[in-house]
Amino acid sequence: MEILHYIPTSSPKRTKLNDEERISVLNPLKESGWTLVEGRDAIYKEFLFKDFNQAFGFMSRVALKAEKMDHHPEWFNVYNKVQVTLSTHDVGGLSQRDITLANFMEQIAK
Repeated sequence: MEILHYIPTSSPKRTKLNDEERISVLNPLKESGWTLVEGRDAIYKEFLFKDFNQAFGFMSRVALKAEKMDHHPEWFNVYNKVQVTLSTHDVGGLSQRDITLANFMEQIAK
């Protein structure tokens, strides 16, 4: 019996962002309300929606994208609020994968 493993083909690289990349990709996210997490190489944002249905819809769309990327957010939801923390655990900090997922969240939250 052959065992097949899913390997994403279009996922962003899994290396930690360098200083130059951090400036160019983090500044636009900071302008959108993302913040650096104190004591961790991670970014955080709280999304507020009209109601639970909108928050859950947002989470469902992000979950599908995250699964395709094989990159899953840390998040917490209560009613209309979704709190998200992004960091790439296997590189020990922020990577392009976090930026890609954060930008996707920004697009669909509008």
